[in-house]
Amino acid sequence: MSRLKTLLFTFSFFAFYLTGCAQHQAGISNVSTDNANALNAEHSKFDKADDPPFTAATHFAAGQLAESQEAIASAVAHYQAALKIDPHHQASLFRLGILYTKQKSFTRAADAWKQYVKESNYDPTAYANLGFCYELAGHNDDAEKSYQAGITRDHNNAACRVNYGLFLARAGRTDEATAQFKAVLPEAQVHYNLGSIYEQQGKREQAKIEFRQALQIDANLTDAKTRLAALD
Repeated sequence: MSRLKTLLFTFSFFAFYLTGCAQHQAGISNVSTDNANALNAEHSKFDKADDPPFTAATHFAAGQLAESQEAIASAVAHYQAALKIDPHHQASLFRLGILYTKQKSFTRAADAWKQYVKESNYDPTAYANLGFCYELAGHNDDAEKSYQAGITRDHNNAACRVNYGLFLARAGRTDEATAQFKAVLPEAQVHYNLGSIYEQQGKREQAKIEFRQALQIDANLTDAKTRLAALD
């Protein structure tokens, strides 16, 4: 199973790893298709920020519409145009971080996330995003430092704690992973996360033990039931 698709908790990668930033996923209903098409045509001529034909907010909205239509290259171009107008535009940095990460363009993604960390006043969840990007790129030392920096900012930040716990569990540092999970998760979900990592690593018996322990604590943990049934 792709780590880019699943964080192995009870949420998908983009629902949990990027949590806390819903304000940067604004709706696109205020931009019509005709206006978006006009923006696409005009963008090729846009090379000056001192007298732009559109605002950063308009480019961002057009980028959101492009994303909804799976026109990723166009979305990236609009977010980049928004940042030409306003280099501090957090929403565009956030979306670029997501798109570059999905495209596995990790150097660009890390640059976007680092800038987003600064523009968000070092928000701990922004550090979680940066850390996971580094992890996907194979830069484990940088990933760990990012998670730790986020936890230093907020000891109760779930995104940092869970992402860091998963990182540690994948590295076989189970006791440390458990400590991170326990800081923000119910006991049953601690076992569920450990079981998910074991399953991902092909350690079926260890995974079953963890899923069973999760169900002993919370018999209604549906995901654990499903995963255990698939392993039995």
